[in-house]
Amino acid sequence: MNQHQRSNEQVRRGNLVRVLSALHYDGPQSRAELTRLTGFYRSTIAALVAELIDVGLASEALPEERLGVGRPSPIVAINTHIVGIVVYPDVDAIIVAVIGLGGVVHKRVRRSMQVGHTPEQTIDVIAEVVTDLHAEFPGPYRFIGLGAAVPALVEAPTRTVTLAPNLGWSEVPFGEMLEARFDTPVVVANDAQLGAIAERQFGPGRGVNHMLYLNGSAGGIGGGAYVHGHAVRGYRGYGAEFGHIVIDPAGPPCFCGQRGCLERFVNRGELLKTMGTPSLDADEFERALIDNQDADLAREIDRQIDWLGDGIATLISSFAPQLIVLGGFLSSLFEARPERLRQRIAQRSFHQLAAHVELVRGGLGSHEVLVGAGERIFETVLTNPAGFGENRAR
Repeated sequence: MNQHQRSNEQVRRGNLVRVLSALHYDGPQSRAELTRLTGFYRSTIAALVAELIDVGLASEALPEERLGVGRPSPIVAINTHIVGIVVYPDVDAIIVAVIGLGGVVHKRVRRSMQVGHTPEQTIDVIAEVVTDLHAEFPGPYRFIGLGAAVPALVEAPTRTVTLAPNLGWSEVPFGEMLEARFDTPVVVANDAQLGAIAERQFGPGRGVNHMLYLNGSAGGIGGGAYVHGHAVRGYRGYGAEFGHIVIDPAGPPCFCGQRGCLERFVNRGELLKTMGTPSLDADEFERALIDNQDADLAREIDRQIDWLGDGIATLISSFAPQLIVLGGFLSSLFEARPERLRQRIAQRSFHQLAAHVELVRGGLGSHEVLVGAGERIFETVLTNPAGFGENRAR
């Protein structure tokens, strides 16, 4: 292949990425809509769509409902049967999900666990659920990888869970363990960073260059940051541990060695304790917060809202974001007292930095971390659809 041919091939592969990404993030579209969105010629779109269909990444069909007069245009859609398995081991439960291209959550399974489950016990439970899921999702579903979202410090290059204090894990080669058990490509990442990815691609953070995301889980508080449109990962991938901002130096000790960290004051476990229950699913937890008639729980919600506002005010001074997205139980806490949180942030912030910051709930609810892990599984397909076709042929 000469230089000219190599250049044409690179352009073709780049164009395939553009069209596949449009289908993945913007949903099913006609060829005319793809032409407007990408700026490509109609003949180019026709060729690219045909290639994506040929390799099994897209399909084209007439819409089910006919609108207007004349012949309807066929609609191009991504193949949501290309799927990955996502696992989310948290303190009190393990969640396993089947995620398809397009950010589609086909199935979500939650298994309650005793606090202190080991990595080996976790993998055994995952294996049981995955066996059931494979039976439930036979062909034409094609599984291409597994993604683990862990509430922990995760060393990205080695897929090692360096420290998950709330799980009691330390220096666990979780990626290698999963790969050996399931014989499939595995990615492992911090749960909150994955939630940030999902909210920026599919949620309210889409197109926002300066965004902060805070996620609250049973394992604590983490987050993600985007500056000038680029994710801030930090050294070894350990960045955005927002739960360890010190908001009261005289506060209770934290496992990290400091005192008075944010997640010691804003804590899902304390809310559950006040409710008198050891564990609740995310949707049940939110309903309990919003519908509560208990004075003790109301005081605990107010207390945590005020501490959360103090922590967010500190982050505003550090990052000067356009948008702050709250996920996990922080989203539910915000829903219970939206105006109180906004007022607290305004009282505690550098006014010129906070005045134009928008504060919103995540748009994906309990699926945000799962969809983010799916994005990591699908990276190789979305960045090299031609390679997917070549692998499929082999």
